[in-house]
Amino acid sequence: MSFISINPANGETLATFPIWSEAEIEANLTKISAKTNVWAGYSFQQRANYMRETAIVLRKNKLQLSQLISLEMGKLLKESDAEVEKSALGLEFYAEHAEAFLTPQHIKSDASKSYVTYQPLGTVLAIMPWNFPFWQVLRFAAPALMAGNTAILKHASNVPQCALAIENCFIEAGVPENVFRTFMITSSQVAPLIADSRVHAVTLTGSTPAGQSVASQAGKYLKKSVLELGGSDPFVVLEDADLDLAVKNAVASRYMNCGQSCIAAKRFIVIDEIADRFLEKFTFAVNALKTGDPLMPETTLAPLARYDLRDELHQQIETALSQGANIVAGCHPIEGPGAFYAPSIIDNVDSGNSAYREELFGPVATVLRAKNEAEAINIANDTPFGLGGSVWTKVSARGEQFALQLECGSAFVNGMVKSDPRLPFGGIKTSGYGRELSHEGIKEFVNTKTIWVR
Repeated sequence: MSFISINPANGETLATFPIWSEAEIEANLTKISAKTNVWAGYSFQQRANYMRETAIVLRKNKLQLSQLISLEMGKLLKESDAEVEKSALGLEFYAEHAEAFLTPQHIKSDASKSYVTYQPLGTVLAIMPWNFPFWQVLRFAAPALMAGNTAILKHASNVPQCALAIENCFIEAGVPENVFRTFMITSSQVAPLIADSRVHAVTLTGSTPAGQSVASQAGKYLKKSVLELGGSDPFVVLEDADLDLAVKNAVASRYMNCGQSCIAAKRFIVIDEIADRFLEKFTFAVNALKTGDPLMPETTLAPLARYDLRDELHQQIETALSQGANIVAGCHPIEGPGAFYAPSIIDNVDSGNSAYREELFGPVATVLRAKNEAEAINIANDTPFGLGGSVWTKVSARGEQFALQLECGSAFVNGMVKSDPRLPFGGIKTSGYGRELSHEGIKEFVNTKTIWVR
């Protein structure tokens, strides 16, 4: 059995990689285990130097790495370039701030001396997705490694070249061997790895069903887990919004990365009073998107990452249409080579429609109409997901009060939802638990230990 890397823009096979045997897993797990205490003994300054060097390697090889991302999972080259740069910034952020984040906290008590210290857990297993194949990995790895943990990456099966390229970047930067390792394993090989005593925690970014499975396995062995799962983010346009600004960001938030992002805007909740005007402007902008080779600068909408993902999306759309939704734009696969899907909008989606509750992971916007602000917040929160959300209004204070009522991990006023190393990131409800990034992210995989001295 092998992992096959396929270019989703034309269906051509790029490379194949053998899946590891149990013996290979055992041998490499033993090597990482032997390095765990050694890496934990490095100073923050030493680890920071390695992270900075890795950032240098990323930038030095940016063109090659960006092309690899675009070839292997299909996103626009300019988006891949931005992803590599963001990954480098994430490494530099934790190189600069990790020591301060994990400085022991002295607390007065009945002891002569008492404080809280933060110590690494050991080896963290990361199960990562294909949609941001570098950033998702580096935003986990930077804090985990800076905290003194070693790391195992089980990447998505369709991006094996990206997985190995990340490991090679660490190696080129001089990071000691077996501090960060890519394991070429399948999903069926994950459970025994979680059960192994040499793995101390697990983090997953992916679908809600995948998160439920990993959480169950981690819970069985009482191991810490962090889950960043699916989302169906509301994009709420109030009647006083700047429509041109809202539409510009609506297109970016929904169709960037061909809509394949957990924090992409997916449900466009618009007040009735301005819904038709918003939809007219939105449709015009969406119809102007151009599919094509993601390596070409004139292309503005990439293919989906795999053919099966396109087929699943189209089935969801056909079901939604059969339940009363209307086609405003697109809603069909594009003929010819590549996993392309037309940029799409559906309207007239009510609470009885499957598209009202399901996550549509692709270039399809769902429009929902609300009578007023109160109904808009009810619709926004009437979802099993709770990752992010945004609200658009000319009155920032009004938007802030609306944002406080959104049931999600990140709420933005007049801005599209995004991740930022300076700010904690994560969800609630079926969008997962725990936080990545900022000081909360680095503290997820440490032992917060109390020291009490008489």
